[in-house]
Amino acid sequence: MGSMEPRDARRRAQGGSLIPATAVGFVAIAVLDVIPVLGPIIGGFVAGYMAGDPGKGALAGFLSGILGAVLVAVAVSPGAAIVGAVADAPVLGTIVGLALGVLIVVLGLYNGLLGLAGGAFGGAMSANRAAGTRQ
Repeated sequence: MGSMEPRDARRRAQGGSLIPATAVGFVAIAVLDVIPVLGPIIGGFVAGYMAGDPGKGALAGFLSGILGAVLVAVAVSPGAAIVGAVADAPVLGTIVGLALGVLIVVLGLYNGLLGLAGGAFGGAMSANRAAGTRQ
């Protein structure tokens, strides 16, 4: 029969998977990004809680925040280049698109850092909860 522990507690004790935790954290950050500081922290917390421990949680929170910034930069940069091409200034459009992409990634780092903090806290909460169910 095995252990008498609930399956969720065993999974949390082993630690969750990083990829699903990062994906769910990214979706949470994308949805809650309208709340300036709390959105990335809550998204990171969700990712960290799913990851199962503070180290994995911090990484999942950081990756989900950075992933959001990179995806926005990838979406905006070609748009600026196309606008430059339509305006008959393709080189200027490309430069503006690249600069905008870099700016979005740099400014989006705050999502990653706040997600890292939330992820570490969520991972610690998950680890503490798993430790409490083992007693």
